[in-house]
Amino acid sequence: MTTAEDRTSSRGRPERALYASQRQQALLQTVRTTGRVEAAEAAQELKVSREAIRKDLIELERLGLLRRVHGGAIAVDELSFEPAVSARTEFMDEKRRIARAAIDELPREGSVFIDAGSTTAGLAELFPTDRDLTVFTNQLPIAVTLVARPRLTVHTLGGRVRSRTLAEVDNWAVRALSELRVDVAFLGTNGLSLERGLTTPDESEATVKRLMYGAARRRILLTDHSKIGHISTLKYADLSDVDLLITDDGVDEQDLKKLTDAGLAVRCV
Repeated sequence: MTTAEDRTSSRGRPERALYASQRQQALLQTVRTTGRVEAAEAAQELKVSREAIRKDLIELERLGLLRRVHGGAIAVDELSFEPAVSARTEFMDEKRRIARAAIDELPREGSVFIDAGSTTAGLAELFPTDRDLTVFTNQLPIAVTLVARPRLTVHTLGGRVRSRTLAEVDNWAVRALSELRVDVAFLGTNGLSLERGLTTPDESEATVKRLMYGAARRRILLTDHSKIGHISTLKYADLSDVDLLITDDGVDEQDLKKLTDAGLAVRCV
């Protein structure tokens, strides 16, 4: 990316700062070339504030030319990418902190639901052994982890198992959720944004996730900061559907303020 400092007139004097449209063109070129742009790096290279870059990215997203994520933006065609469960190794320390904090929200007795996901799987691994709970899940590895705890009664939803996420989806899972009502659901997401709420790239998982929110009296979202500000393909819930968001302390302060101003209860760990 060419910087304002590099651009000089024929007399050797620095040129004026770029107009917004020129900055946006530079940002878009970077996204198209590398697949992403980092806001802090772009602000430094273009000699403007991060707020100016943020506004540029908002405008480019509004035009459908990119999608904003935490700390920057990615190319639109990156939205369909969904890493396999075995490949989700980023932010593991943050995910463990979130999982530990989620234990505080477990009831002493009753029923809970644990959604498929790497952070929710961390909750299953840390699940206490002193609770008499009925636990429902739509992910086989979570069920296998929990069934070793003798005081738990563990159920899976049934249905087709997606090879990429190991989540149970389609008709059997939908039918089970239509008959289910739990005290607390611990949920994951691919994307969370003020503009689009909660999003995921797969249609079958979006359908199941939508029903999860209707099946729980209390809904707790567990997600690391990288998902905040990210928008995936399909919306399945609004921010108002979430009773509590537990995330890590890497959340951008402006993003955090927007979420709390919108009425979302947030706990950063």
